Amino acid sequence: MTAALKACSQGDGPSLTLIHGWGLNAGVWEDLARALADDFQVHRVDLPGHGAATDETRLGDLDTLADRLAATLPISGSTLVGWSLGALVALQAAARHPQRVHRVILVAGTPRFVQAPDWPHAMRLPVLDAFAQGLAAQYRVTLNRFLSLQFHGLPDAQAALKTLRGRLLDSPPTPEALTEGLGLLRDMDLRPTLAALPCPVHAVFGEYDTLVPAAAETSFKALRPAMGTAVIKGAGHAPFLSRPVEFEAVLRSFLHD
Repeated sequence: MTAALKACSQGDGPSLTLIHGWGLNAGVWEDLARALADDFQVHRVDLPGHGAATDETRLGDLDTLADRLAATLPISGSTLVGWSLGALVALQAAARHPQRVHRVILVAGTPRFVQAPDWPHAMRLPVLDAFAQGLAAQYRVTLNRFLSLQFHGLPDAQAALKTLRGRLLDSPPTPEALTEGLGLLRDMDLRPTLAALPCPVHAVFGEYDTLVPAAAETSFKALRPAMGTAVIKGAGHAPFLSRPVEFEAVLRSFLHD
């Protein structure tokens, strides 16, 4: 029997599952989950080697992650919201377990994170490698810098950063999970998966995201013309942190589509 991922649940209503990105944990969703709990049963999962799941050293391969996520979902099914690396897990889970997934919403996520001749709106491989080396060598410094960029120029930025750092920096991921997560970001190409999914798929971009550029919206539409997309103005790679009100409004519009 496939072991389910560790999850924290709150609220009542249709099932909504939030999947965090590389190097972070389910705490990144805390404010959003609280805002949605009146209307949805919100599940925040920790990927292996992250957050409450650091007793597991390894992250695991994408198929295993997808199967473990599906084992976490209610039999009646759930909407998956995958941010960054979590987008790959969401796409793969929807492909492997379509009966458990009603809808997929990609947040600053992409089926392919690294540039290719036919996929220009993505990271250059040296950029990904440099970020990975910094995160591995100085996790707290690199993550602090990343979080600070998400709040740059916003009112009450210091107070928001202090709260978020308290949730995230006290539970660093395991080195093995970081390394395996980097491998997924570097190597996975789920463009055929995205194109073929039987459930609705939506995508949310940040206007100033340099990791998953908003210009990729055109490439997504080429793969899947009917998918809904939105660009959050003034947001970076974590639009639910830097523009929470705007992000929640877009998310709710997709959830009720």
